[in-house]
Amino acid sequence: MISYARQNEDNEQAAPVVADEHIAPAPRVSVQAFCETVKTAAAVQAAGEDRRLGKAHLKVQMGGMTAAIEAYRTAPTPNVIVLETEGRGDLLAQLDQLSTVCDAGTRVVVIGRINDVTLYRELVRRGVSDYAIAPVTPIDVVRSICNLFSTPEASAVGRIIAVVGAKGGVGASTIAHNVAWAIARDLALDSVVADLDLAFGTAGLDYNQDPPQGIADAVFSPDRIDTAFLDRLLSKCTDHLNLLAAPATLDRVYDFGAEAFDSVFDTLRTTMPCIVLDVPHQWSGWTRRALVGADDILIVASPDLANLRNTKNIYDLLKAARPNDRAPIYCLNQVGVPKRPEISTNEFSKAIESEPIVTIPFEPQIFGAAANNGQMIAEIAASHRTTEIFLQLAQRLTGRAEAKKSRGSFLAPLLGKLRGK
Repeated sequence: MISYARQNEDNEQAAPVVADEHIAPAPRVSVQAFCETVKTAAAVQAAGEDRRLGKAHLKVQMGGMTAAIEAYRTAPTPNVIVLETEGRGDLLAQLDQLSTVCDAGTRVVVIGRINDVTLYRELVRRGVSDYAIAPVTPIDVVRSICNLFSTPEASAVGRIIAVVGAKGGVGASTIAHNVAWAIARDLALDSVVADLDLAFGTAGLDYNQDPPQGIADAVFSPDRIDTAFLDRLLSKCTDHLNLLAAPATLDRVYDFGAEAFDSVFDTLRTTMPCIVLDVPHQWSGWTRRALVGADDILIVASPDLANLRNTKNIYDLLKAARPNDRAPIYCLNQVGVPKRPEISTNEFSKAIESEPIVTIPFEPQIFGAAANNGQMIAEIAASHRTTEIFLQLAQRLTGRAEAKKSRGSFLAPLLGKLRGK
């Protein structure tokens, strides 16, 4: 019999992905769709190109319910069947027919045009896993399929945040480490920093850690990767923050295939609510895959021409590669270096066609002291304005409350009331 997954009974049309919605990726499953309209077939096909269905094998066919019944009379059923129906008609009778040729454990998603709770309950009673109201968008299909393999309480688990510099030396690693610190300390989220710059990574130095093992042990032993193995490689920085450190040695060459880190990321997703990837400034198959596969992306840039060009290129590529996700965000770092000509924030924003999420001023003394002491900015200057900026980034990247506004003067509440009047 077709398996059953609990869904809301209001049966409203699926809403577009919201700003802080987190859809967990689907595992390696087979999905076959039988559509009746070209529009739905196109939406399902587009969903198959979404990063969250990257491991799923999706096949789209026309013919609807009738074609599905005929196909499975002589062939095994996949993990998921997506069926489009244009009317109520013989839908229930056809579902009964399908159940006679459907393998145990197969899940069924029906796309229909009737918004009726009674029909929905009948579909659930017959074992349908989800019912979506047409017309559907690609993100609706992604949500329906992915939610079949995740539980509500796990929806916030495994958010991957990738931080990358538009150019070398712009402070992307420093920002990644301080944001991860704010996520762990201020938001109390269990987090792990994965330093992906195996040759020259600085996470160990910034957190004042010198672990004997780290991410290299995982990447070079893919057959051993599981939760217990990764737990042994993690270095504990605070109660909520762990580090998967880079060896930062040159005794071997770190050339990897595009999928080299997949098993590491997949395993971390199952155990950690938040994974911060410190992505090195290089362009290869695996760095591109890590960025495209992340839930949120932060690009760090300085206000000069090379950074502007690179930020524009990275931003546009990732936005096009992730049409169903939030666009990447970027911040400007090291702003206000004395005697250095800089591109203004307004000009930078016009070129990117997006405002920077924050602007971090050039503060060489506080950042230099923190780096040399192996500390975070919040440890040496808890009330510094940059500490508040890192908290804002942490809140934005984790989908938590909106970034706090600056405190302003003690007259702000009174002035607000006067403006209201």
